[in-house]
Amino acid sequence: QVQLVESGGGLVQAGGSLRLSCVASGRSFSSYAMGWFRQAPGKEREFVAAISWSAASTHYADSVKGRFTISRDGANDRVYLQMNSLKPEDTAVYYCAADRSSSMHGTSYYPKESSYAYWGQGTQVTVSS
Repeated sequence: QVQLVESGGGLVQAGGSLRLSCVASGRSFSSYAMGWFRQAPGKEREFVAAISWSAASTHYADSVKGRFTISRDGANDRVYLQMNSLKPEDTAVYYCAADRSSSMHGTSYYPKESSYAYWGQGTQVTVSS
């Protein structure tokens, strides 16, 4: 059974940092792009960041550029999201997602939820003001 499991969420004060992790099991995603999405209460799920299979390219939502960094450890099938300078508006459930294909992609591909076939159950991030 393929699983993506997120961890690292929690409660942090504004200006603080958290590092989210996502580990895959059941199959390897080392040749696939990975992404992070988030969903705040009452809002639709939105793209946060993505990384190509080789880690050669990374992509970010404008709202997190310069504050969040996505990285991956291909050997261990892990993806990370380092979140710095957190703001109350970053409060959401954060989801890890795995690409549905191992093809090369253009920039517009990564922010689309439909680009991802596997999803984790999410980890809660709460930023207090």
